[in-house]
Amino acid sequence: MMENTEKNRSVILAEHAGFCFGVQRATDRLEEALRSAAPGELVCTLGHLIHNERYNERLEKRGVRTVTDAQLAELAANANGEHPVTVLIRAHGCAKEIQKELEQYAAQNPHFRVLDCTCPYVKKIHKIATENSSPENLFLLIGAKSHPEVVGIMSYFDGEKYVFSSAEELSAALRETPLGKITKKTPLMAAQTTLNLVNWEKSQQILKNLYTNAIIFDTICSVTEQRQNEAKRLSALCDGMIVIGGRESSNTAKLYQICKANCENTVWITDLAELDVRNFANVQKIGIVAGASTPRKEIEEVYQTMSEMIENFEQMLEEQCSTLNTGDVVIGTVTQVTDNELQLDLGTSVTGYIKADQISDDPALKLTETFKKGDKVEAFVIRVSDVEGVAELSKKRVDADRNWQNIVAACEEKTILEGKVAEAVRGGVVIFVDANRVFVPASQTGVPKDGDLNKLVGTTVKFRVIEVKPQGKKAIGSIRQVLREEKRAQATEFWSTIEVGKTYEGTVRSLTSYGAFVDLGSGVDGMVHVSELSWKRISDPSKIVSVGDKITVFVKSFDPEKKRISLGYKTEADNPWNIFKARYAVDDVATVKIVNIQPFGAFAEIIDGVDGLIHVSRISTKRIANPREVLEVGQTVDAKIVDIDDENHKVSLSIRALMEEEEPEEPATEEAPAEEAPAEE
Repeated sequence: MMENTEKNRSVILAEHAGFCFGVQRATDRLEEALRSAAPGELVCTLGHLIHNERYNERLEKRGVRTVTDAQLAELAANANGEHPVTVLIRAHGCAKEIQKELEQYAAQNPHFRVLDCTCPYVKKIHKIATENSSPENLFLLIGAKSHPEVVGIMSYFDGEKYVFSSAEELSAALRETPLGKITKKTPLMAAQTTLNLVNWEKSQQILKNLYTNAIIFDTICSVTEQRQNEAKRLSALCDGMIVIGGRESSNTAKLYQICKANCENTVWITDLAELDVRNFANVQKIGIVAGASTPRKEIEEVYQTMSEMIENFEQMLEEQCSTLNTGDVVIGTVTQVTDNELQLDLGTSVTGYIKADQISDDPALKLTETFKKGDKVEAFVIRVSDVEGVAELSKKRVDADRNWQNIVAACEEKTILEGKVAEAVRGGVVIFVDANRVFVPASQTGVPKDGDLNKLVGTTVKFRVIEVKPQGKKAIGSIRQVLREEKRAQATEFWSTIEVGKTYEGTVRSLTSYGAFVDLGSGVDGMVHVSELSWKRISDPSKIVSVGDKITVFVKSFDPEKKRISLGYKTEADNPWNIFKARYAVDDVATVKIVNIQPFGAFAEIIDGVDGLIHVSRISTKRIANPREVLEVGQTVDAKIVDIDDENHKVSLSIRALMEEEEPEEPATEEAPAEEAPAEE
């Protein structure tokens, strides 16, 4: 959380405020579409991309058009080379029929492009609804019936289905209508991703009490749960709450309900223009939360306005004593700026000045470019001379104290900070944040035990302050904690998008007697069974791959509950039989190597992975009792392919056939012509 404190009053901004993953993903894809748009291209969103009025108004000014389902056919028909069309499906998704319609238009017209910005968490519910569609199942969804996300989800389930907005509505339906008397169907229940947690928990309990065979899918977005819990804690702590978000936003409405239940003085605004600061004139602690569709800029504007309200610089100036003392902290107004110093009006009989070296340690800093007349500057009094009528001040001293307080606050609020690793020292590394030294022990760097810490030096890393020691202003940080959380988030994203047949580039992490474990990234491993590594029978996976190898694998099956993934490595493209069939046909001659000899014949390797049988009767033109009379293992010979059994993957070879072809034909013997009898005279 961010907190601005003035005496006993403070403004606290929730740590998880603003765009969630799904919304950020959608807005990023839109920005990319606008950057790459061709001249004359029309960029559209199917419905509002996100539920935030101000954001959508700004998109309209930039030329982004909001379209309805009914306009898609006309857009697709008019898209051409001079005026291509790109349609983005909103983060809430759309109905299955509309999705298919868009895909069909895109396939028919190369100038009509579709970008699916549906949140992965919503896609997950689409998949649940599709896979469980059956006359034997009953699908229940808890959410707002008219919300685009809910409308889309329900279109993916084929069978009996119902939407209920609350646990109370569900209970009444199960109790008072024929729905509650269904005993032959399996009830399935899911939730809109932004549903209120209390509402969801009540709904689950109601269904479990009536149906022992009920299957419940936990589909509330983890980010939604996190934000709602944070809003609950913050509203219990504060006596004034500001909720920022669009009026169409379901998750913002839930945040408002939660805050209002704990704090009566709660207001819901869409942006700064709707904020009336007079509502918080006598409030000591003001909390700010924002919906998942609220841009960061709008949140920061509200936070800055409330912070300035409580700071009240003028009052602080009036409260300063007319006589300054060494050690005081004062706020002055800049009256003159040079490259060497600042002069300040302190509202007293003495003039304050701050030398350049007491402002910053940055040699490149130019005071004339950084400060101007009228700026307010807070400084520490180093020395006062009533005789000279001046006070020597230090801005660095105040900044250092304030920056240390920022470190302390970051520790208390578990804020993620960012800084450059300055050096590797004994037992860890050092990061400087606003002139404060943060020590990260080796065990908290994320570098393996006994690994080289120097590789972190010079890199910018994210970390948390996990311990502070006020005496000596010492801080201890952890890079590992942030890396672990990022991996968890990446793993959540991975499991929401995985599907059978999907291909991944992975790294072989370890080998066992039964297969290879492959790191798929995002902190997720899968296993390639030894039988899936090669078309040939192998006993040792190391004959095919080694630890550290980069390989392409595909998903054969997965279990998200047990976090297990079965991978395939061998493909039809490297199937030896397919390679053989592509190279050879019946009557072709191949150079083969004898690999095994049996009384009935010899087996010969045609290509790696495919052997053929030379029956004893096809080895020689002469009669032999055993193939070993003329052949030996390892010998290379030419043989003719006389038969290919495609169904059983068997090949018949013949050496004899080649011998018979080479034997010259014996010339026919001509009988001497009989002498003609002499003609009788």
